[in-house]
Amino acid sequence: MAILDKHKILETNATLLLICSFLVVSIGGLVQIAPLFWLENTIEKVEGMRPYTPLELAGREVYIREGCYVCHSQMIRPMRDEVERYGHYSLAAESMYDHPFQWGSKRTGPDLARVGGRYSNEWHVDHLRDPQSVVPESVMPKYGFLERKMIDGKYIGDVMAVNAMLGTPYSEDMLASAQADFKAQADPDSDYDGLLERYGESVSVSNFDGQPGVSEADALISYLQMMGTLVDFSTFTPDANR
Repeated sequence: MAILDKHKILETNATLLLICSFLVVSIGGLVQIAPLFWLENTIEKVEGMRPYTPLELAGREVYIREGCYVCHSQMIRPMRDEVERYGHYSLAAESMYDHPFQWGSKRTGPDLARVGGRYSNEWHVDHLRDPQSVVPESVMPKYGFLERKMIDGKYIGDVMAVNAMLGTPYSEDMLASAQADFKAQADPDSDYDGLLERYGESVSVSNFDGQPGVSEADALISYLQMMGTLVDFSTFTPDANR
C-alpha cells in the first residue's frame, strides 16, 4: 500500500512527474549516447563502399528534389518478411556518404535500397515516363519531363566539395575531374577509364535514357542502378563485435 500511495503522489503532482520523467529520459539517453564517445567508429567498414560518382550524386539531388523519399524508403529492416521481399537488410555503411540519409519508413511505393540492377535502363525510362504502363496499380506521378531537362554538370564539383567538407572522401583528383567524369558516365563511347580508376569497376557506364546528351533522367537512373550494388553480400560477414 505504501508503494501505491507514493505512486499516487507522483501521478497527481504534475511538477514532480515532469521532473521524474526528465530524469528517466536523461539517464536513458546517457546510457545510449555516452558509449559512442569511446568508440573509434560507429559504422562498420564494408568492402566495396565508395563515394557517389558525379552523375550518381546529381541523380541523388534530383531524387531528393522530386520528393521520391516521401513514398520510398531506403532501409531494409533485419526482419524475415523484409529480407525475403527486398534482399539483404541494410547496413549503416551503405548510407555513410548520404547527406542527408534516405532511410525513411513511408512506403507508398516499395523500398529502393536494393533496386540497382533489378530492372533494365529501358524499364526505368518507361517507369519514369508512365509508371502505370509497367506497374498498373502504381499511384506514382509521371516524370517524363526529366528526359527533357538537360544538365551539364557545371556545378557538380561544388556539390562534391561540400560533401567532402562533410566527410565524404573525395580526392583532389576526383574533384578536379568532376565535370569530365559526369559526362563520361553517361556516354559509353567516351574515354571513361579515368572514371573507373577513381571510383572502381562497379561504376555503370551507359546512355541511361537512350537519348543524346545528359539529362536529369540519365542522372536519376544512374543513381537508382547503383543502389544496393556496391556490397557483395555473398561474401559479406558481419562484424560480431558491433
